[in-house]
Amino acid sequence: MMLKKFGTVFLLTTVMIFSAIAGGCGGDTNQKQNAAKNSANKLVIYTSMKESLIGGIVEGFKKQNPGIEVDYQSAGAGKIMAKLAAERQSGHLLADIIWTSEVPDFYEMKNDGLLEKFQPDVFNELLNPFDDYDGSFTAARLGTLGIVINTDKVTNFATDWQNITTDPVYKNSFGIADPALSGTSFMSVALLEKQFGWDYFVKLRENGAIKSKGSGRVVDDTADGNLNACLGVDYITAAKIDKGAHLVMVYPKELLMVPSPVAIFKDAPNKEAAKKFVNYLLTKEAQQMVANAGTVPVRTDVKMPDKYNLPSPELTLATGIKIDYNEVLKNKEEIVKKFSELFK
Repeated sequence: MMLKKFGTVFLLTTVMIFSAIAGGCGGDTNQKQNAAKNSANKLVIYTSMKESLIGGIVEGFKKQNPGIEVDYQSAGAGKIMAKLAAERQSGHLLADIIWTSEVPDFYEMKNDGLLEKFQPDVFNELLNPFDDYDGSFTAARLGTLGIVINTDKVTNFATDWQNITTDPVYKNSFGIADPALSGTSFMSVALLEKQFGWDYFVKLRENGAIKSKGSGRVVDDTADGNLNACLGVDYITAAKIDKGAHLVMVYPKELLMVPSPVAIFKDAPNKEAAKKFVNYLLTKEAQQMVANAGTVPVRTDVKMPDKYNLPSPELTLATGIKIDYNEVLKNKEEIVKKFSELFK
């Protein structure tokens, strides 16, 4: 089994997605046909990264590797894991690479023997947030989250995580993406719980905090004025600001840093192309695109854009809240369940 402990929510999600795959693609027969069509020249990537981040990287890779076709499918980490579970149940894994921000999933896949050990060529040039690194997965960015505020609705910005639990301006108007769907949101919930305890979320809920459907949706709702503020991802917020949204991201001193690992599946249909992509993703060229998109790269030799006010890669790694990912994996089902019950 891909995942062992996701409970009812995960099983229902898996059933729905598996049904959609079967209904939309003609069931198992078409899955076999799709697998056959996935030739050595076509690379398939499952990712939770939005178009504003992954699009340019894929184009850069294709320019350097014109003979390799790339198909990337973007969705929340929860949906991706359910899709993979359905594919494994049917016996046909279609993806070569996975790149999301829900770190415990990578430990789960590693423990299940699903990941190829591959140390990128430039590994010694990278910042590595994993003390137990063994090549099963490699951080491709050091994502950050902060308090994203609509500047048309709020003028006195929160500077501390506690502000949003008490300030009336955030009453019934602060959003958090559903951790059952968003890997970044799940990790941010786990980090905040480690730092402040579960009572922090009780206080948030008492001040009317709202569960949103996804990391993109919660920032959209803040930009549109449906929410005054939210717990937001750096590059998703940056993309909205670039399009004219009146948003600002505030970083409290307790920095939420969520690495985004990339990994190659052991049974990847196109393993050599996958290795080339991972190598490219970690080059200076691709990591500059990561920084330009408004998030923190894993290299220190790229120029950080001033307009996003991001912490440097070194500072992000040094000051981000530290957490035991294996411990988080053990408690994942309980965390998601508690959050869902509190914010239902």
